[in-house]
Amino acid sequence: MQRTISIALSCFIFLLAGAITVMAQTYDILIKGGHVIDPRNEINQVMDVAISGDQIARVATNIPADQAETVIDASGLYVTPGLIDIHAHVFYGTEDNSYLSNGFSAVPPDGFTLRVGVTTVVDAGGAGWRSFPQFKSQVIDRSRTRVLSLLNIVGHGMKGGPVEQDLNDMDPKLTAMRVQQFRDYIVGIKTAHYRGPEWDPVDRAVQAGELADVPVMVDFGTFRPERPFQELVLKHLRPGDIYTHTYLNRVPMIDESGKVYAYLFEAQKRGIIFDVGHGSGSFWYRQAVPATEQGFWPNSISTDLHTSSMVGGMKDMINVMSKFLNLGMPLEEVILKSTWNPARFIKRTDLGHLSEGAVADVAVLSLHTGNFGFLDVRLGKRPGDRKLECELTIRGGRVVWDLNGISRPLWQDMQIDP
Repeated sequence: MQRTISIALSCFIFLLAGAITVMAQTYDILIKGGHVIDPRNEINQVMDVAISGDQIARVATNIPADQAETVIDASGLYVTPGLIDIHAHVFYGTEDNSYLSNGFSAVPPDGFTLRVGVTTVVDAGGAGWRSFPQFKSQVIDRSRTRVLSLLNIVGHGMKGGPVEQDLNDMDPKLTAMRVQQFRDYIVGIKTAHYRGPEWDPVDRAVQAGELADVPVMVDFGTFRPERPFQELVLKHLRPGDIYTHTYLNRVPMIDESGKVYAYLFEAQKRGIIFDVGHGSGSFWYRQAVPATEQGFWPNSISTDLHTSSMVGGMKDMINVMSKFLNLGMPLEEVILKSTWNPARFIKRTDLGHLSEGAVADVAVLSLHTGNFGFLDVRLGKRPGDRKLECELTIRGGRVVWDLNGISRPLWQDMQIDP
C-alpha cells in the first residue's frame, strides 16, 4: 500500500513539474535584448519581443527567458517589423516574350526577399485583370513571402513591347472588378511604360482606382512634352497615389542653378507618394544627392526587383536602404519608409508594425561600419561608412532566414535523432 502511494506521489510530482514547465513557456519565440525600431508604435529602444504562434504576443523590457521555448539573443542588433517592398516583379514564368508577366525577367520571391528581411512584397503590375488568376495560383499561393499585387491597367499585364501600348486593353471597369474579387491580394492599380502622347493610361488607372477605392502607382514610361511630368503629380494623380522611380534622370528635378524644383515639394505636400523604385535604370546619384541634400526625400523605399536590377546597382532591399542611410536619412526613418509607410500607402495597416496581436513578421538587422561602396544604375559608386545586413527573418511566427544561426543551439547540444 505504501509503495503504491509512493509511486502515485512520484507520478503526481512529475506531472506537476511538467505542467509548471509548460506554463512557464508562455511564448514560442522570445527575441531578447535587441534595439527595437517600430515607427508605428513610436518605439526606438532596447526591448524584448515575444511571439506566440503567428502573432506578436508582447513587446516589453526584460521578459523572462524561461517563458519561451526558443530564445534569440539580439544584443547589438536592430529588431524591426518585417520589411515591405512595394515595387518588385515576382510574376515569374517561362513564357517567351512575356517580360515581367509570366516571363523570364521576373523572379521567384522567396529566393530574394526573406534573406534580406522582406516579408511582404508587392508585384507592381506584372498581372492585369486577365492574368491575375494565373499569378495567384502560380506565385501567391506557393510563396512563403506574402505576395500582394498592383494590378496593371493593361489586361494582359506587363508583357513589354506593343502589348503595353494597347489602349484597347486598358479597361477601368474590368480592372476594378478584379480588384473587388480579390481584395485580400490586390492593393492597387499600376500603369507603366506607355510611350504615346495620351494621358489615357494614367487617367484610366485613376478611374479604376476610384471605382475600387485603391491607390494607383505610376511608372511614367516615355517622358513627352504632350504630357508634362508636373501635370502628372499636380493634376492627374490623387492624394495617396504613388509615383515610383523618384530619382530617375528624366524626372525634371534639378534646375540649372542646382535647386530642386518647387513643384516637387508642392506635389508631396498635396499627398502624392514618391517611391524609390530603384530598378536597373531609375536611381541616379546626380538626382538623388542634390535632391536629398535639399530635403526632397522619398516617402517609401522599394527595389523594382527583377533579373536585371538585382545584378546591377540595385542588389536588394537592404542595399537600397543602406544607400539612403548613407545619404543622411536617419535609421529610424529608413525603417519607417520600409515598413509602416508602405503598409499605410497600400492600405494594409495590419502590416508593418509590432503591435500585440499583429502578425509576427520580424526582421533582425545588423548595422556594420567600415568602408563600403554603393552603386547607382549607371554603376557610379558613392562611398559609405554604414551598411545594413539581415541576420534573421521571421515570417508568420516561423524563422525563415538565419544568417549566423542565432536562433539555433550549438550542434554539440542537439539531441541525436532516433
